[in-house]
Amino acid sequence: MAKRVFSGMRPTGKLHLGHLAGALTNWVRLQNEYECLYCIVDWHALMSDYADSSRIRKNCKEVLLDWLAAGLDPEKSTIFVQSHVPQHAELHLALSMITPLGWLQRNPTYKEQILNIQNKDLGTYAFLGYPVLMASDILLYKAEMVPVGEDQSAHLEISRELARRFNNFYGEILPEPQMLLTPTPKVPGTDGRKMSKSYGNSIDIADSPEEMWNKIRTMITDPARERRTDPGDPEKCPVWDLHKVFNDDKEQHKEIIKGCTTAGIGCVQCKKMLMEHVKRVMEPIHERRRYYESHSENLRNIILAGAERAQILAQQTIDEIVNSIGFVPRG
Repeated sequence: MAKRVFSGMRPTGKLHLGHLAGALTNWVRLQNEYECLYCIVDWHALMSDYADSSRIRKNCKEVLLDWLAAGLDPEKSTIFVQSHVPQHAELHLALSMITPLGWLQRNPTYKEQILNIQNKDLGTYAFLGYPVLMASDILLYKAEMVPVGEDQSAHLEISRELARRFNNFYGEILPEPQMLLTPTPKVPGTDGRKMSKSYGNSIDIADSPEEMWNKIRTMITDPARERRTDPGDPEKCPVWDLHKVFNDDKEQHKEIIKGCTTAGIGCVQCKKMLMEHVKRVMEPIHERRRYYESHSENLRNIILAGAERAQILAQQTIDEIVNSIGFVPRG
């Protein structure tokens, strides 16, 4: 029997090329090897956007469109929305009862976000408890593996610790999920920083070729290349980082490196080469997105069918937990 994989994304809006290269391409591959559950975690979005939740519903649709466009197949994967499976909230409540406060206060991601996100009041119980809900999402399906990048390893370790703590109190119910560490390519935004919607530097999956080119055309490059005749260093250029993600032509890689370091090619020429490869990669993705945009009735059917399958697994876990804790039987 195939091992079970769980992963999710918050619905914060349209996804970008960083999501495509860093997660979705890998998710598409995993659905051919494992039993995969992919969840749009809308309760998580409420943790930071509780003061204005007006966009969550629309953002869920955008995320779903981008997932399907990237190649996630509802016939191969269980695709659903977190709030459609109420057992997520039930397990979150159970795990919050046993979570030591110190585990959450020491979480490095929590400390970093509290310092860096200044435009929202994140001093809430739910934001501190973010890893508990994340653990509930994973443990509810007894997922054996979770695809993560290095930056998410601390959250997953809390999930493992919570499974051990629960099992110590109530018996062996929850397996400890293993980290399926996935290589995360460097995907810079147009300003050279990590691609992020909050930085305003993203190239979105849904962007048309013209929109993508306008963003790539204005990307910063190696600051040493002030003039066309100045030689540069590709390793200091975010355009080169995108070539390494989207351009698999190794001979052209050599051409670009030589051309940049000798000023044999200009930055505009290098960007045009990149755009050709991005366009090739994105053509089938854009085609699938247009299909689902014009068949929007299919979207609700996909998430409802996914939630139905997910609830069967979720309820099995909740029934075991209720019995192991010693609550009055429900049946």
